[in-house]
Order: sequence, then C-alpha cells, then structure tokens
Amino acid sequence: MKRKAVLTIAGSDSSGGAGIQADIKTMLANGVYAESAITALTAQNTTGVAAIMESTPEFLAQQLDCVFTDIFPDAVKIGMVSSSDLINVIADKLEEYGAKNVVVDPVMVASAGSKLMVEGAAAVMAERLFPLAAVITPNIPETEALTGLEIKNEEEMIHAATLLEKKYGCAVLCKGGHRVNDANDVLCVNGEITVIRGERIDNPNTHGTGCTLSSAIASGLAKGAGLEDAVRSAKEYISGALGAGLDLGAGSGPMDHGFDIDSRFAK
Repeated sequence: MKRKAVLTIAGSDSSGGAGIQADIKTMLANGVYAESAITALTAQNTTGVAAIMESTPEFLAQQLDCVFTDIFPDAVKIGMVSSSDLINVIADKLEEYGAKNVVVDPVMVASAGSKLMVEGAAAVMAERLFPLAAVITPNIPETEALTGLEIKNEEEMIHAATLLEKKYGCAVLCKGGHRVNDANDVLCVNGEITVIRGERIDNPNTHGTGCTLSSAIASGLAKGAGLEDAVRSAKEYISGALGAGLDLGAGSGPMDHGFDIDSRFAK
C-alpha cells in the first residue's frame, strides 16, 4: 500500500500540543504518512516554555538527508526554527533535493508568550525559506513583524498579505483570529485575494493551532488538492479539533487532533 508522505521540520513540544507532536497527529488524522526532522527540543507545557535545546546544524542536515534519500516527502511543513544557521541548512537541503509543496509557518512566539526565534533569524527565514514556499501562514503578530505594519482590520490584512506575496513570490495565508476577526483568514495567490471564512469556536484551549493548521494544509497539498481547497479543508479540520472541547492542562491546552478518528483500539 502506498501513502502520501509529509515531512515536518519543527521543534518538539514536551506537552504534546504543538510542534512535532501536533504535526504528526494532524498528518495521521488527515490520511498522510508523517516524517520529522527536529530543529529543537523544548521543555514546555500549556503555561509556557521553560527551556530550548537546539539541534546542531550538522545533525539537522543528517536528519534531512535521511528523509529525502529514502521516503521522499510529497509536501514539507516548516515550523519552529530558532536560529539562522538552522534556517540556512533547511533552505540548502530543500534546494538540493527539489522539495515540493513547502508550507512555512513562521513561528516567532509561542502561544503562551515565550520568544522562539533569536534576533535576526526572522529576516533570514524570509530571505531563504519564503521564496521556496508554496504558502506561508503568518498570524497577525507575525505578519506585523514581517511587514512593519500595524494590522487592525481585514482591509489591513489584505494589504499586508499582498505586500508579502509580491515581495517573496509565494502565496500568503494571513490568519485573522480574535486579534482582528472571529476566524477569517486572507489568502493571497498571484495577487488574487480570497477571504476564507471560519467558524468561531468558543474554546480557550488553542495551544498548537498554527502548527495544526499548517500541517493540515501540507497534508492536503500532498494528496493533490489545490491550495485554496487545502486551506478550506484544514480550517474545517481545526474547527472540529477545537469543537471537540478537550480540556487538559493548567493553561491554554491542546486540541483533540483525533476527534474524527474512529478506531476500535481507541475504545
């Protein structure tokens, strides 16, 4: 039996709600085979990040070589990468192997507020990884950091997404969230804007939503969906995961990534 494969390049979350762990759960739930290259280990839970230990550039390169030379991924999702050296390794390997369907989630700050990227790394990510991406998925604070603009409404989201798409030559999904609107995102592809409406879910447990959405988009692209369809499917999936109402941890807890999986082994 063959199955589409998706590689996640991101950090590990010891509490299991975000990062590599959320990516793998999301990919399994979306019907693809998950592979991983870990950029960092984090000691974290739903209340914050206590410590980060980076992979060395050499070890990250070895992980990527092993993946690309054996089970070649049909899509790649890139999440937390905290330093310029690691970003350059990823870009070099994506170019070397001709990676396709690359989804970049420019993770700069954890949902609990901890900084996850060292000074200057965001500019390197934009310069090296964005031009290789099929789509980038910044939230409002990340979009503001990347553009230098203040975003307070949907019109400003559209303007910022258009600027990023024009500058880096990749599609942009600017995620709204409660900072600007209920759950509507702006997708900019080749200068064309589509506002993708989302369902507002009354659930404070939103740890890992960005990781989950980008992984679900990558899964859709790997299976052959067009970008807009992949985004719409991913938003539907994340609404279901939030709507399941999982409640774990003392802070902003994880979603139920397996809400739609019906297995006799889970009973």
